[in-house]
Amino acid sequence: MKWNDRRLLDLFGIEHPILQAPMAGAVSPQMAIAASEAGALGSIPAAMLTPETLRGELQIVKQGTARPINVNFFVHDDPVPDDKRETGWRKRLEAYYGELGLAADAGRNAPTRAPFSAAMCDVVLEFKPRLVSFHFGMPDPALLKRVKDAGLLVTSSATSAEEARWLEDHGCDVVIAQGNEAGGHRGMFLNDDISRQAGTMALVPQVVDAVKVPVIAAGGIGDGRGIVAALALGAAGVQIGTAFLLTPEAKTSALHRAALKQAHDNSTTLTNVFTGRPARGIVNRYVREVGPMCPEAPQFPLAAGASQPMRAAGEARGSSDFTPLWSGQAPTFAREMPAADLIATLVKETEAVMGRLSS
Repeated sequence: MKWNDRRLLDLFGIEHPILQAPMAGAVSPQMAIAASEAGALGSIPAAMLTPETLRGELQIVKQGTARPINVNFFVHDDPVPDDKRETGWRKRLEAYYGELGLAADAGRNAPTRAPFSAAMCDVVLEFKPRLVSFHFGMPDPALLKRVKDAGLLVTSSATSAEEARWLEDHGCDVVIAQGNEAGGHRGMFLNDDISRQAGTMALVPQVVDAVKVPVIAAGGIGDGRGIVAALALGAAGVQIGTAFLLTPEAKTSALHRAALKQAHDNSTTLTNVFTGRPARGIVNRYVREVGPMCPEAPQFPLAAGASQPMRAAGEARGSSDFTPLWSGQAPTFAREMPAADLIATLVKETEAVMGRLSS
C-alpha cells in the first residue's frame, strides 16, 4: 500500500505507520519480531523485566529480525513505602486472603514494576533499538541524554495537549496521543484526574495542533476504519495493542483470552486496584468490589504486592476474579490470527476504506 504521509515510515525505517503496543506481560519477543518483519514497528515492554531478562529478550529479537524495534520503559518515581497505608490496604483485602487461604503477609517485598534506570540504559545502548518509548513522562535528564547522544529516537505518551507540549519541550521526537479508550495504564503525568481524560477523537487533533513533531494515535483503534480516522485527524500513525492480545504470539493467559472473547464495548473501566495507578481493563469481581478507583490503594506500583498472591491463588482455581484483564474499549477487535497476518489485514482494511472514501 502507498501511504501518503511518510513521516513515520522515513523516521523509523518501516513500511506501515503501525506500532504494535508494548503491553507488559502480554508481548513476547516473537510478537515483536513478527510485527517488525511484517513492516510495522514491533515493541518490547521492559517495565516488568530486569536488565538481564531484557537483554535476553533483545537477543532473541536481534536473532529474529534486523528490522527496527521499539523498547518501552516506565519512568515513574520510586514510591516511598508507607507502612500505615500498606497495613490499611491489607486490612481492606483480608477477607479475600481468608477466602483464598493466603498468609497475611503474602506478597510483601515482591518484585514489581521498576522505572528506567542506568542499568536499563546500558542494555538499550548495547542493542540500540530504533525507538525508545516511555510511559508516565520522561526519564532523568542524564539518562535521556545518554539515549539521545546515541542517536536513538524517543517518544512518550501524552493524555492531554499540555502533556504533549511538555514532552516535545523535553526532547520527544514523536508524541503518542493516548486516548481514554486505550487499554492498560494511563500515561498521564501532569494531572491525575481520570474524569478529565479526553477520548482519542477529541485528543488527537488537539495534540496535532499543539506540537510540531509527528503524533501517533492510540486508544480504541483496532481495524482499518480506526487507522483511517486517526490519519484524518492528523496523526502520522497509530499504536495498536488490544487487537494483538489473541494472537498466538501473545503471552495472554487462557483466562484473559476467555474474558476478551466475551467482552464488548462497555466491559472495561479505569481502575487502580491492581497497581495503584489508573489502568483500563475488563471489569471482574475484584474491580467491582474494591474499585474501580480505591483511595486506599498504595502508591504505584506498591498495590501490586498485595494483589499478586490473590491473582495467583485465583488463577490456580481457574478463576480470573483477581486477575488484571487489561483491554481497551474495543476488545471485539482482538483477532485470533498470527501477528504478521494481523498487520497485513490491518493494511488491507485501511486500503479498502481509503478506496471507498476516494471513489
